[in-house]
Amino acid sequence: MDVIEVWSGRYACLLQSALRLTNEAFANQLGIAVRTVAAWHADPSVVPRTEMQQLLDSAHERASDAARQRFALLAAREHGGGASVSGTPAAQALRVAISVVLRQSDVLLVCRRDDDASGISWQFPAGVIKPGAKPETATVRETLDETGVHCAVRGSLGSRVHPVTGVLCEYFLCEYLAGEATNSDTVENVDVMWVPRNSVTRFINVDTIFPPVLAALEEEQT
Repeated sequence: MDVIEVWSGRYACLLQSALRLTNEAFANQLGIAVRTVAAWHADPSVVPRTEMQQLLDSAHERASDAARQRFALLAAREHGGGASVSGTPAAQALRVAISVVLRQSDVLLVCRRDDDASGISWQFPAGVIKPGAKPETATVRETLDETGVHCAVRGSLGSRVHPVTGVLCEYFLCEYLAGEATNSDTVENVDVMWVPRNSVTRFINVDTIFPPVLAALEEEQT
């Protein structure tokens, strides 16, 4: 199979396997977030949006002959039923730092693009915690990379497995220091915005918000 008409999470993972890249290295090559690669492993049936399709096309075109041959073999086996999803590289244990950044009566949110093109969703800034790195460092770094906002960690709000993504999330209450909120990651995000703390549930489904986060937002308003 030399041409992929429509990339799915399954075929993206097969390309990653053919290139012999880790989740992080594959994400770096494509210029996307590691969490997106992890999402492909978690749901192989997902169909990435148009921009991501183009990035995968380019990665396939730039691959060496040997890598393209490996991909063709893996894809042919997959297409013919000779291999299962287990033939793709196993998803790495993924830990994500979530930043709840406060500025007076507002909290910082980012509006992400959905990989399945079903819409867009708001969330708190988030970043993958690299092996050996401190979660607090990832929190500050990813917030700056995504939004242009400098912040400082005030304390931990706890951790959980996210009910939607299945990713282990560590939450931190952060204080705004400086910087204008701008969308610095246009591949992953659509917009960045300060919103009133008491309006967060208008942007994010309350059932998916970590209860300690809600408690912290309410406490800060009193």
